[in-house]
Amino acid sequence: MRELFDDILSMSDVHGVMLFSVEGKLLFKEFNTPLIEEPETRNWWPIFIDSLSGAREVDLVFERSRLYVRRIEKGYLMLVLGALAPMAMLRLNCDLLVPSLRQVRLTKGLRQLFRKGR
Repeated sequence: MRELFDDILSMSDVHGVMLFSVEGKLLFKEFNTPLIEEPETRNWWPIFIDSLSGAREVDLVFERSRLYVRRIEKGYLMLVLGALAPMAMLRLNCDLLVPSLRQVRLTKGLRQLFRKGR
């Protein structure tokens, strides 16, 4: 299933992708760059995702990086990007990706679908 994210991860200045359930549980992660801290060590729901309440997409721009969060039917897709990431192309790729994510069952067994080597 990692193949679903290959186009996004291969784009310039894309550092990683995370997929969260509606409850804020991290379901999938893949990063091109090493992480200082693993995403599982954070409780994303009250810190970040709960503050999105109803937003379809959020683009947070920082000095050297940005976060793009897209609400999908069963959760949230978060892209960790550099400041020069091609946003129009990333949005288009997300538009194309969302229907494929609808077909994936976002349940307890989702991690098995995204295991490396499949």
